[in-house]
Amino acid sequence: MNKKILIVDDDPRNIFALKLTLKARGYQIESSTMAQEAIEVLNKDNHFDVVLMDMMMPEMDGYEAIKMIKNTPSISNIPVIAVTAQAMPEDRQKCLDAGAADYVSKPIDVDLLMNAIEKLS
Repeated sequence: MNKKILIVDDDPRNIFALKLTLKARGYQIESSTMAQEAIEVLNKDNHFDVVLMDMMMPEMDGYEAIKMIKNTPSISNIPVIAVTAQAMPEDRQKCLDAGAADYVSKPIDVDLLMNAIEKLS
């Protein structure tokens, strides 16, 4: 069975690159350019294995989105991997404190990302 991943990033180029990489590895991919929309997608279909969440987005950022996911019982069990260009150690901790299951910095190292996904799903 294909694992299903939701990519949330306000930059369509990032979504495009990740989609290509993950689809080539057999994952089923959905995407959203806004956190609020992503939460609606998850509420309609809670059968995702992992969410890749960009932390720096306009309107609602990844921190807020992760908190909403974790506080929504029907989707709170879906692991979220924080994806961010902020690569300082305290940024990683901030993501984990917000409820992210793991953290990958941009530019994305595909091997690290694959390890993070495999660990969680």
